[in-house]
Amino acid sequence: MAFKIKNATSLLFIFVFLIPQTAGIPDGTSTAGGHWVQLQSSIGISAMHMQVMRDNKVIIFDRTDFGPSNISLSGGRCRFNPRDIALKIDCTAHSVLYDVTTNTIRPLTMQSDAWCSSAAVAPDGTLIQTGGFNDGYNKLRTFTPCPENNLCDWVELHQNLTSSRWYASNQILPDGRIIIVGGRSSFTYEFVPKNDYLLNDKSFYYLRFLRVTRDPNPGEENNLYPFLHLLPDGNLFIFANRRSVLFDYNHNRVVREYPIIPGEEKRNYPSTGSSVLLPMNLTGLGNGTRLPDAEVMVCGGAFPGAFNLANKKKVFLEASRSCGRLRVTDPEPQWVMEVMPTPRVMPDMILLPTGDVLILNGAANGTAGWENAANPVLYPVIYKPGLSDPLLRFQLLAPGNTPRMYHSSAVLLPDGRVLVGGSNPHRVYDFLAYPYPTELSLDAYYPDYMGPEFLTLRPSIIAIEAANNTASYGGTFSVTFSLQVYHPIPGISVTLVAPSFTTHSFAMNQRMLMLEVTAVEVVAPFAYKVTARGPLSLAVAPPGYYMLYIVHAGIPSVAVWVQVK
Repeated sequence: MAFKIKNATSLLFIFVFLIPQTAGIPDGTSTAGGHWVQLQSSIGISAMHMQVMRDNKVIIFDRTDFGPSNISLSGGRCRFNPRDIALKIDCTAHSVLYDVTTNTIRPLTMQSDAWCSSAAVAPDGTLIQTGGFNDGYNKLRTFTPCPENNLCDWVELHQNLTSSRWYASNQILPDGRIIIVGGRSSFTYEFVPKNDYLLNDKSFYYLRFLRVTRDPNPGEENNLYPFLHLLPDGNLFIFANRRSVLFDYNHNRVVREYPIIPGEEKRNYPSTGSSVLLPMNLTGLGNGTRLPDAEVMVCGGAFPGAFNLANKKKVFLEASRSCGRLRVTDPEPQWVMEVMPTPRVMPDMILLPTGDVLILNGAANGTAGWENAANPVLYPVIYKPGLSDPLLRFQLLAPGNTPRMYHSSAVLLPDGRVLVGGSNPHRVYDFLAYPYPTELSLDAYYPDYMGPEFLTLRPSIIAIEAANNTASYGGTFSVTFSLQVYHPIPGISVTLVAPSFTTHSFAMNQRMLMLEVTAVEVVAPFAYKVTARGPLSLAVAPPGYYMLYIVHAGIPSVAVWVQVK
């Protein structure tokens, strides 16, 4: 049921009970609703943070203060850190590089603790990773892909952040800078990269919104890992707890405050819901004088008091079942609320190449935090935002086998699968914990569009007619692809997807653009050419590398990386 609420007041219903644990199914037995395949039984670490890179590799890391991991550093190397609270000398890795093509991993060396940190990919494809815990509070790290030799590793910069950034969020901006917002007891924001000529660049800015959205009860902050979305007008949407604002970061001012999301549920860490900027359609915008509509969706979370009840008494309240949609570009936007099939806290929300939203991972009861949740939700849900009937928008999918609770993550891969890993709801690695041990495995969820019955409808990209695979702003480019059976209705769409940095149930920098298609032509038997127009502004598509998909009759191709600049 969908309903529009103009008054933020709502009734509060809280249920204190446990639902039966959801049953799983064997790998690969279902294509209706997709299916699951275990890729690795152990990658040696728990996948707390994940980022897909432009060379089809995925950076995965957890934290250095767990103690030794289950994968050694290569070449007999060890990490020496006198400030580490677990091991001063550690010869194991806490980060790995996963190769999507070969299904292999390579250990990486992370010098300081990146626990509960944040990141974004710079326009040149370098991952800029920020903050963490203890010796990593204000660290800046980079990772640059090296497909030519596969020898690259983490680099810690000499410059530091100006504030502690533990549980902060990042967003790439139109000018290529990255804004870092919040963190535990950090009511400020700052930008990276820092000025090259200022080794100790002290520039940071106070943001009162972060202070007023923090709940005063101990542990009940509920404004950490704020949801950030760059809007087409260049301003930043910031959501924390239950409130949201439109923020002009260039002038340090709140442009407008949006209505409070209905319901009593809190939505940010540790109540931990999730959020996406729904796909933006760039068709019919003319010469760029019109901006695309932008709509934010927020799902899941926990009710007031849930954290302290779970943390102190091990009483797990039922999580939120609600989702809210807010068309932030409307003159007077109002939340439209919908109900998920299952309650969920700590969900991941991943945009699929089709424009649908995949909701997976998390629990039905409790909150984020160590030992603070119960009843894993093994059934993913697909949400189809374009359907007019709200009763059909949510659909349950094939369940996985592995509980993905606190400290799990998920990212979209170029081939259309969703990579899922992690889950460690304990203070250290605990492989004997019952019922939720530390999880080192890596799974892939195959959406139903990857089923063999859709083979004839699946496009395969042959070539991109653009210099250096570049989609320039406002310019047109062409993509040649093969296709066995062509359906003119609904025909061909071209989508760009920015790869996310996912941690703690928020896929930072995730973004999908449906480009304007100007022509589709037949160039040979079973070969077609589509011409599309690139994004019209830096605010609509910040510069950088995107996955380009051709979607035909709801079936996406394998993506090709393009650079938007």
